[in-house]
Formats: sequence, structure tokens, C-alpha cells
Amino acid sequence: MLEGNRVSRISVRGFAVASATAVTAVGSVVGVASGSTAQTNDAEAAADATLLADIPAGQQAQVQTASLTQQADAQAIAADATAKKDAEEAARKAAAETAIAKKEAAQKAAKEAKERAEAKAAASRDATRDASTFSVQSSYSVAEIQAMARQMVPSGQFQCFSNIVNHESSWNYHAVNASSGAYGLFQALPASKYSSAGADWQTNPATQIKWGLNYMNSRYGSPCDAWSFWQANHWY
Repeated sequence: MLEGNRVSRISVRGFAVASATAVTAVGSVVGVASGSTAQTNDAEAAADATLLADIPAGQQAQVQTASLTQQADAQAIAADATAKKDAEEAARKAAAETAIAKKEAAQKAAKEAKERAEAKAAASRDATRDASTFSVQSSYSVAEIQAMARQMVPSGQFQCFSNIVNHESSWNYHAVNASSGAYGLFQALPASKYSSAGADWQTNPATQIKWGLNYMNSRYGSPCDAWSFWQANHWY
């Protein structure tokens, strides 16, 4: 009988220590014991106090249950705090990654747009022959003038270029507008504008073609852009 009482007291003391330790853990997590820190000897003191109470053996199950419950509560509170911290950190990381991705996408789009614009401008400027490389003739047929233009205008822009010339002069490099005085393949007004491409603008259609191509590129970006404007406004 004495031996049984001794085992009972040892068991109670162990669970009492666990119980007091669990209470201390709960206070540390939720900040109940602010301004003070539980020490190991506090748990021991609590255990000794429990021994003094001499809990009957029949109530030891209740003590065990209370101790385990307190430990579980402390662990749950600690887990909740850790989960909340991890969630906040994950949210900050995701926001930073999203911001970086958006910035990189915007930079990539801007770079691609610039490259397309430069390629388009280069294609418009890249004529295979210059006006000065054609031999001078006393007169030119429409077919000969169109052949010149095909060699001077980038292939991808020629049809748009041709559409404008068709509407403006029907490929007649001597065409004159009786009411305004506009002249040549592109109906330049005043006609002297052609002189910026060469002094022989009145007799050499290649010089007029050079001027017209430069005008479309500088004003609209390309012959096709100039043609788009012409279609919307019937002038360019």
C-alpha cells in the first residue's frame, strides 16, 4: 500500500510539472506573462505545491487530461503564430515577384516595339539604287518609270508607293495641276520642292521618285503609312 502511494505521488508530480510547464509555454506565446519570465524552478515549485495537496489516486486521470490539454493548447497557439508569420512572408514574396515580372514584361515590350520601329524605318530607307545611278534619257515611258521605282523603293513598300503615284499623276512625271500648279509624279506644290533631291527634277523621273520616297518616309514613316493616310483623307 505504501509502495502504491509512492508511485502515485511520483506520477502526480511528473504531470504537475508538465502542467506547470505548459501554462508557462502558453503565457510565453500569447504574452500573458508580460514583464516576467517563467523559470524551470517555477514548474518545480508548482509540482511541489501539487504534491502537498496530495491528490487522490482516483483524480490522477483528471490531472493527466488537464496537463495534456494545456500542452496541446500551447502547441496550437505556437503553430498558429508560426503559420501566420509564414503566410505574411509568402504574401510579401509573391507581391515582390509579381512587381518584378510586370517590370520585366514592360521593358521587353518597349524593347520589341523599338526594334520593330527601327526595322520598319530601315526597310523604308533601304533602296537598292539611287537616282544618280540611272542613265539620263530624253524621255521615259510609264513602264520605264515604274521600273526605276521598283529598283529604288523597298519591295514591301512598292505597291503602296505605286498606289499614291497612280492617284496623283498616273506615272506622268510632267503632270501639272492646272488650278494649283502642283507638278510631277507626286504633285509637289510648289514644284521646286523636287530640287532638294536633284537639279534635274524636271527632266529626270528618278529624281522625282527619290524626292517622293524621302517625303513619305520623313512625313509618315513609310510609303504604306502614307498610303493609309491618303485612303483616309484623299491627300497626303
